Amino acid sequence: MTTVDSMKSYAASEANSRGRRVEEPRPAHRGEYQRDRDRIIHSTAFRRLMYKTQVFVNHEGDLYRTRLTHSLEVSQIGRSVAVALGLNEPLTESICLAHDLGHTPFGHAGQDTLNACMRDFGGFEHNLQSLRVVDELEAKYADFPGLNLMFETREGILKHCSSRNARRLGDVGERFLERTQPGLEAQIANIADAIAYNNHDVDDGFRAGLLTLEQLREQPLFEQQYARVRGKYPDLEDRRLIFEIIRRMIGTVVTDLIEETDRRIQAAGVTAIDDVRAAGEPLVNMSPPVYEQHLSLKRFLNKHLYGHEQKLEMTRRAQAIVADLFKAYSQDVALMPPEFANRAASLDGAPRARVVADYIAGMTDRYAIAAHERLTG
Repeated sequence: MTTVDSMKSYAASEANSRGRRVEEPRPAHRGEYQRDRDRIIHSTAFRRLMYKTQVFVNHEGDLYRTRLTHSLEVSQIGRSVAVALGLNEPLTESICLAHDLGHTPFGHAGQDTLNACMRDFGGFEHNLQSLRVVDELEAKYADFPGLNLMFETREGILKHCSSRNARRLGDVGERFLERTQPGLEAQIANIADAIAYNNHDVDDGFRAGLLTLEQLREQPLFEQQYARVRGKYPDLEDRRLIFEIIRRMIGTVVTDLIEETDRRIQAAGVTAIDDVRAAGEPLVNMSPPVYEQHLSLKRFLNKHLYGHEQKLEMTRRAQAIVADLFKAYSQDVALMPPEFANRAASLDGAPRARVVADYIAGMTDRYAIAAHERLTG
């Protein structure tokens, strides 16, 4: 664990933080970023991730990853990198755990459909929705809406943003207008997300029978570890073979990420967090050869897993469910629970549509399916 005393001078810390939107007394027995992590874990949106799609819809099998298990895996990778680089571990963990809080049911199929439904009302993007969840939608505290997280946690949750949205978001949107970088902890969370879904989607895709060993061996990152594992364990059965290969793939990528990031930090002459923010590009990344292998695997998954006909069939059904729900609730807001219906009834246009989007985005897969069945029979 990285302690305050062992953190590098360029790590994000409480001492150089921009604080919370609503000032609060300091916690007595934990740090401010530990408090953020705990608030995220206890949030309603975090619990709902258990029943939200990562690749496979929740009811397709109990052993596939969900948004919750994915977020935990991102956190594990992010924390390991943060500790190795002497950065703020609790902050990194908080960002990793919160990065998908705004995701819709049915994964990217749900997000894309909700975005299309909201096209005339400002659009929908799960990254912005995650920030909206922690800033506004969670309702647990008497003194403020949302979770009142530290600025650096909120900054890390907002990975990308248009200039139009950045202007209305105030402090957390400034860096997109000024073209500065977030802290290193936010950069780690961003790439830990990519590492987790790339490698663990291989496991789920193989388990589902949509990916074969022959296909996977065409990928350099996979083939390198396949050869090493087969050489050492020639009789290993497929399930343990896949686990061992993926474990080594993650280890290879993460080790390279740590070494390359440290090299970039030193080459940039970084001594303070302001130097990180002023850098012309992110400092957290893999070396070019390993990053190319990482991108190659991502392209492979886009084609052979996310684009598989079995996946596309579920995608089409998910899109129909979300579109039908949006249309029904927009036409009659009374179909929603009172806390949403009452808010929407007094609004019109974009604000009204945003309430409908908030309600649908908060649904789990199975809740959305059940709601659709009630509406359509």
